[in-house]
Amino acid sequence: MNAPVRQGANGTSLWHAINRDRRERPTLQGRLDVDLAIVGGGFSGLSTALHAAEKGISVAVLEAEIIAWGATGRNAGFVVPNFARMDPDNILAHLGPERGERLINFAAGSADLVFGLIRRHGIDCDAVQNGWIQPAHSPGALEKVKSRADQWARRGRPAVTLDRQEVEALTGARGYVGAWMDRSGGVLNPVAYARGLADAAEKTGAKIFEHTPVTSIDRGADGWVLKTGSGLVRAAKVLIATNAYGGSLSPLLRRTYIPLKVFQIATAPLPLEIRTRLLPGGQGVGDTRRNLFTFRFDADNRLISGGMHILGTGADTRVPQTIWRRLASHLDLPDLPPLAYSWSGKAAVEPDFLPHLLDLGAGLIAGRACNGRGIAMTTAMGKVLADWAAGTDARDLPLPFAPPAPIPFHALLRHAPNMLLGWSMLRDRMDETP
Repeated sequence: MNAPVRQGANGTSLWHAINRDRRERPTLQGRLDVDLAIVGGGFSGLSTALHAAEKGISVAVLEAEIIAWGATGRNAGFVVPNFARMDPDNILAHLGPERGERLINFAAGSADLVFGLIRRHGIDCDAVQNGWIQPAHSPGALEKVKSRADQWARRGRPAVTLDRQEVEALTGARGYVGAWMDRSGGVLNPVAYARGLADAAEKTGAKIFEHTPVTSIDRGADGWVLKTGSGLVRAAKVLIATNAYGGSLSPLLRRTYIPLKVFQIATAPLPLEIRTRLLPGGQGVGDTRRNLFTFRFDADNRLISGGMHILGTGADTRVPQTIWRRLASHLDLPDLPPLAYSWSGKAAVEPDFLPHLLDLGAGLIAGRACNGRGIAMTTAMGKVLADWAAGTDARDLPLPFAPPAPIPFHALLRHAPNMLLGWSMLRDRMDETP
């Protein structure tokens, strides 16, 4: 079945389409002097701006488009307080006990930080903190998620394992052999959340500018000079918080991550009788398949899912239909409502799938914390970067901090996730074969 597909406003997503009360923010005109300049108006930049302004630091956020235009406004709205690939034991082996524990603790409280900010600032973003569930698609995957849950539970996190019956009762999905759940995770409307962060930052004293692309960042006599098409900012410190949307601002940074294009879809609202069978508690789900299967509902009972594509033409039309059919199959929904919205976005994926701070010079940092965990990790990253803006040495922050290291053969490897998708799908099927 083929269904009509709508794009969100501004070429972005469902979230921009349904959040129609956007407040226009000014374009920078003339000169501005601040303690901290932030390039990028997504979760990273807005969280940093809010936490820095609360410390009495003068802040300017320079966004090339509109607030939440990049990956912040194009994701599915999952709040996941753990790492995409590494578990705590792996991180300790990778970073050592001291730095490893600091990074683990950073991630562990990230979802609680998000929902705490929402409550504290009264952000209306359909937030539900009832947990994030990772079902296991095979017996081998089940052993891994049991170990994962145990490692987080030993650190005091609300992590539990689920058997086959519990997974089906909580999700409505059949065929999984078990799962683990972090009860501190959840879902929200990402654009409404980002706008709420922006409002809170401005109320605390931060200045936010839209339609203000930064054309250059140069070292000045006593800090940094950021030039835009219609203005100039002088700042003691600068954060580049563009993740995979930095454009031509820094060709070097583009070679330090893999840009991962992900499609998302939303169906028309599901009837209540079907909705009560699927995710009655409103959790978010992302399973263990290499070709990841995710699903959640928004506040209007639209079913949301995502996926990648094998390199080829027509992906913008073909992939959403494939994701829609996958939803119908995996959730046993022969009468799944038609696909109503489709959009895509880019995530910045690090080789080790961990968040990183990149040292670009004295007082100039680029921060990346997506790797498929954008909302929780970038919000938490903003809080620690505010400490850096207030004088903490970046080497004392819980995130790995080092000069940028371009990925060898980046021009080829940047296409690897899509090129290997077919092989990943085959391996998933082999795992599930008795």
